[in-house]
Amino acid sequence: MITNLSEKHSLVSNWISELRDVSIQTDRMRFRRNIERIGEVIAYEISKVLPWEEQETTTPLGIAKQKMLAHQPVLATILRAGMPLHIGMLNYFDKADNAFVAAYRKHHRDGSFEISLEYLSCPSLEDRTLIVCDPMLATGASLVKTIEYLRREGQVRSLHIASVIACTEGLEFVRRHEPTAQIWCGAIDEELTAKGYIVPGLGDAGDLAYGEKSQS
Repeated sequence: MITNLSEKHSLVSNWISELRDVSIQTDRMRFRRNIERIGEVIAYEISKVLPWEEQETTTPLGIAKQKMLAHQPVLATILRAGMPLHIGMLNYFDKADNAFVAAYRKHHRDGSFEISLEYLSCPSLEDRTLIVCDPMLATGASLVKTIEYLRREGQVRSLHIASVIACTEGLEFVRRHEPTAQIWCGAIDEELTAKGYIVPGLGDAGDLAYGEKSQS
């Protein structure tokens, strides 16, 4: 299942517009905060479909029966671009466990590239709800490889993928490899360049959030 939060106009559409705007996105703090706010909204939407249980809460005047999350999810992100989205979700799932993966495109002289994974910090995922944050779901290759990497830590109960902007081609790729995943995104673009960048997209999310990296 794919949920596109821009299908109906909301504040998410406004934040997406600012993220794309070259005259606004140079403000790094605003750029990070807009992604963070989208993460908060996605976390709220995901919370609606997670299992709940009834608990009693003691108030100064009596006992109130409340619905509470039955289990805390595990929030996973791909460093470094995924951090603002991850932080936004962590603002709402504030008791969640966390996982971090270092993944990047290793480019070759012929223009091709492969996905290199070099670091994983993760709790046990056995029978857990896993939410993977990837702000730009382009080809989907790094995301799928990351999920395969994470699955070594246990058989998850359910899988959710959170993205700011996704590409149709990448969504189809992920669905082929992870057919049970629920995907949540702020917007969906149709075009993907030969180098694997989303058009119109917004540029390099990691560079815009934290500054340009060395190409060495």
